Amino acid sequence: MRIISRLDRVMADRKMSVNELSRRIEISPVNISRIRTGRIKAIRFSTMMKICKELNCQPGDLFEFDPDGVDPNAETDE
Repeated sequence: MRIISRLDRVMADRKMSVNELSRRIEISPVNISRIRTGRIKAIRFSTMMKICKELNCQPGDLFEFDPDGVDPNAETDE
């Protein structure tokens, strides 16, 4: 199972760059990029609310659940 970030798609639909979104919601461009690429383990509701408000979207627009996908961030027992 995994959660897929769709932030890049929503940002492209709104023609907004990482730097522009970062400036508007006062979150570092690095953290925006991490969310876009799915390299996060958690996201604060306050951050998600800022993103949704600025991009005029719903949380479900930003993330997709893939029950059959393999989580690249999951720890393995090796």
